[in-house]
Parts: sequence; structure tokens; C-alpha cells
Amino acid sequence: MRNRRALVTGSTGGIGLAVARRLAADGCAVLLHGLAGEAEGDAAAREINQETGSDARYLRADLSRPDEIADLLAAAGTVDILVNNAASVRHFAPVDAMPPEHWDLDIAVNLSAAFHAIRLALPGMRARGWGRIVNMSSIYGLVGAADRVGYVVTKTGLIGMTRAVALETVRQGITCNALCPGTTLTPGIEERIGGLIAGGLDHGEATEAVLKGKQPTGRFVEAGAVADLVAFLCGPSGRDITGAAFPVDGGWSAG
Repeated sequence: MRNRRALVTGSTGGIGLAVARRLAADGCAVLLHGLAGEAEGDAAAREINQETGSDARYLRADLSRPDEIADLLAAAGTVDILVNNAASVRHFAPVDAMPPEHWDLDIAVNLSAAFHAIRLALPGMRARGWGRIVNMSSIYGLVGAADRVGYVVTKTGLIGMTRAVALETVRQGITCNALCPGTTLTPGIEERIGGLIAGGLDHGEATEAVLKGKQPTGRFVEAGAVADLVAFLCGPSGRDITGAAFPVDGGWSAG
């Protein structure tokens, strides 16, 4: 992975940051992205540099704006590995109560941003005869759910985009795959668990309540495990894997 450059969108925390750390540990120069201020983003990049000895830096862009996506890819320069991880804040509402602006934002950030990033990165990948694209879908790209139509539609759409791009690039040294993680332990979920504990549940009971109806393993998906799969797909052993959607969901999609 040395001499490769990876752009990971939405990578100042959570799965995105775990992916960036893993790719940097494998020798990639990593471009972090997010909406955080420069101080926060630069601090995350410095931490990766100190941990791995790699070359990481931070780029800020609003992915709901195609002009800023174009500026992001221009600032990134050569992109050998593109991980489309960024997603808008989840909006919860029935279809007929979903504000149109929330729908538009979900489409822009979760789906159109990946299209624009791929569109802009592909010419360079084709010219070099090598590229890896990973689209971070979700368990909700594989199963439906009520009251989150924007998220379900966009994460399902990412899988279709993955298949289309894979077939267009299958003889060009480029692969395109999707990952479908289940529930990870995000700060928001930690708050929910904390609230349940404050209400009288112990930690195990609170975790079980949050995961009810989700992954049968009864535990959260580790962000580092998702990052390991990204690294595998981007490494030499992933050469012949393209157009696939991998569930990382503790058996959720099997039920």
C-alpha cells in the first residue's frame, strides 16, 4: 500500500477515522475529510502521523455542494483509493412527514456526493491502471426500516452505484465494492445507553435494549473490523473482488 494515496470522506470520527488509521498503518498517504474546523481536523491528521509515520492531512468540504466536492478532489490530487464514507445526519420521519429539504440533503450527501467523487477520481485511476473504490453503505442498504426513508433509499442506491461502477471498470485495474455495517457504538448511541443506565438498567441490559431487533450477536460492530475489511479489499488479495456488497452486521441481514 506504500506510494498509494487514499481519500476517506467523513473521516474525523467513527468508521471513517478507523479506516483512515488502518490505511495509514498499511503505508498509505491519507487525506482526511469532514466538516470540522481546521484545528480539529489537523489534530486528527497529526495523531495519525504520530501513530503510523504516514503522511496524513485534513481537507474540509461540504459534500452537499458539487462545487466543493470538485475543489476537494482537486486539492487531494492523485487519489488511488477512494472511500465514500460520509453521510448526512439521519432524519427520522414517515414518508409523508419527511421535510423535502431533509430528503434533498440525504440524496446530496449520501448518494450524489459519492457519484461526484467517483466521477472525478476515475480518470486518474484509469490513467494509472489501478484504483480502489469502497462505498460505505449500511445494513439499511440490505433491509428496509420505517421512518428513515432517505437513509434507506440512499444506502440502497450506493449498492447499485457500486455494481454499475464495478462493471464499467472491470478490465481497468479498478475495483468498486460496498460495505454494509450494522450498528456501531457511536457517541449518539453511547448517550442512549447512558440514559438507560441512569434509568436503572445495568450496562449489559442497556446494550441489549439498544440492539433489540438488530444484530443477533448482541454486540456492536467494531469500527476497526470494518476498517480491516476495507484494507483487505484495497490490498493485493482484493484484486478480483469487485461489485460486491459485504454485510458486517452480526447476522442481522441473515434473519
